[in-house]
Amino acid sequence: MLPVADVLAVGAVAIGAVLQRATGLGFALVAAPFLVVILGPFTGVTLANLLSAGLNLIVLATTARALRGRLAAQMIAGAVLALPLGVWVVHVLPGSVLLVGVGLISALSVAWVAVGQSMPWLRRRGGAVASGFASGFFNTTAGTGGPPLAVYKMSTGWDQHSFVPTVQLVGLVSNVLSLASKGWPSLSPPLLLACGGALLAGIGGGHFLAARLPDHTARTWVVMLALAGSLIAVGKGVAALW
Repeated sequence: MLPVADVLAVGAVAIGAVLQRATGLGFALVAAPFLVVILGPFTGVTLANLLSAGLNLIVLATTARALRGRLAAQMIAGAVLALPLGVWVVHVLPGSVLLVGVGLISALSVAWVAVGQSMPWLRRRGGAVASGFASGFFNTTAGTGGPPLAVYKMSTGWDQHSFVPTVQLVGLVSNVLSLASKGWPSLSPPLLLACGGALLAGIGGGHFLAARLPDHTARTWVVMLALAGSLIAVGKGVAALW
């Protein structure tokens, strides 16, 4: 039987997967802050990277025909450039400071998604690389690499049909590189299996829910849960600093 903390982690994964499938918003945006609070900043983010990579692969397998390869390559180049900086931050900062940082990055990501503010300068040359850089840094340090890519989509009028597979490939590469640089999450096999099962169950539950839950209601829940997890992470980190 899993400890209470592990059960909570599995629950966070399931809820994140449900909302990802139902709304299209990032799984890690909801799950990562809670995993960080429950498992610690390093293990929580690394587990979010691992599970996100699995989710990226599943979605990419069914949407790859609409992939924009050149744009994906530009974003991946930016993510690769950001990787050393992100890894350095993760290994240098104390756990309590990293916890606060993860919470603040997650909260900023939530605000980005909620406000939907575009950045016209991203339409210029190099905008895709810049978005990939921000995504790679956020992904390595906080497990939430999706919002910068969503901002690029809003700023350039990128169609949803090709956006989905392209960002899956970017996320997959970024997550794999992050795992390769930081190492496998130090977790028990039963917890890893339970999280994998929760991910698959959440995708199935989200598919059922997508046709029955109003889009604005689902997005409100995403923002509320992600913001709650972010603030909890900040609070726990600040408390540890004292």
